[in-house]
Amino acid sequence: MQLICIKWLIIDWSAIDIKNGECLLCPRRCKIDRSHDERGFCGAGAQAKVALVSIHKWEEPCISGKKGAGTVFFSHCNLRCEFCQNYAISARGYGVEVDAARLAEIFLEQQGRAVECLELVTPTHYAPIIIEALKRARASGLNLPVVYNTNAYESIEIIDALSEYVDVFLPDLKYFSDDAAGKYSHAPDYFHFATAAIKKMTAVAGPVIMENGLMKKGVLVRHLILPWLYKDSIKIVEWLWATFGSDIYISLMNQYTPAHNAFSISKLNRKLTTYEYQKVVDAALELGIENCFIQEKSASSTDFIPNFDGKGVLPVKL
Repeated sequence: MQLICIKWLIIDWSAIDIKNGECLLCPRRCKIDRSHDERGFCGAGAQAKVALVSIHKWEEPCISGKKGAGTVFFSHCNLRCEFCQNYAISARGYGVEVDAARLAEIFLEQQGRAVECLELVTPTHYAPIIIEALKRARASGLNLPVVYNTNAYESIEIIDALSEYVDVFLPDLKYFSDDAAGKYSHAPDYFHFATAAIKKMTAVAGPVIMENGLMKKGVLVRHLILPWLYKDSIKIVEWLWATFGSDIYISLMNQYTPAHNAFSISKLNRKLTTYEYQKVVDAALELGIENCFIQEKSASSTDFIPNFDGKGVLPVKL
């Protein structure tokens, strides 16, 4: 079955044989034929769907730099996070469908805006189209570092296939607890697959390379601390340190704010406390972790949620 997955990665959707058109792109392995517009758990179809093309200046300093990251937000998601701030595109699927040729143009247009990097946000379920678009864009002069911003619920085959096209992997590591992952993101096997994927990312990306404060190669693992789950977060920090030491960077985020279905879930319907966040930061300090971004003041605000209005997706008519 892995060979089928690889076949999806190297040929265009339209060329997939019906018998071998099973979608195996993520751990859910839905096995539906997306080339014939069947929809699996994530809801994505045959074409890539993009919700926003923007310049994002609020990522970690080594990603955004001074000029900002050139983000491309993809619609749909293979998780169902009850607290997702981007639920308009992840759960409701707002966006505009584009083919590989248009996606390549979008990548080049971002480069023309003098951004620090090309950041692909929630790209997993469009990996074959993204690879094709990156090939086309490179042939036309794309030379930006490519950042793969993912929820980490990935298959290692996908990460291996992306190794020639992605410079920086920017995965979340959301949960240590299988119970919390199942309850809040509908993926009880999340830690198993996410940690395997992050190990693969680290293997293919190699050691972190910084130039003028910007990450050019490597892995930066993000973790959003959730209310009531700071002990789970500490286990994640301990696992990252024991597994990778200083070979990766870590970002501990305090920006959780209730959104989507979180208001009706008692354990998720409040913001993070200073105490909860500080306990996780203290644990990182006690372990001796140095390559770690922290947020000194609360970034918990709906002001940081993008306006997914489809800006930049369609070509400008002259």
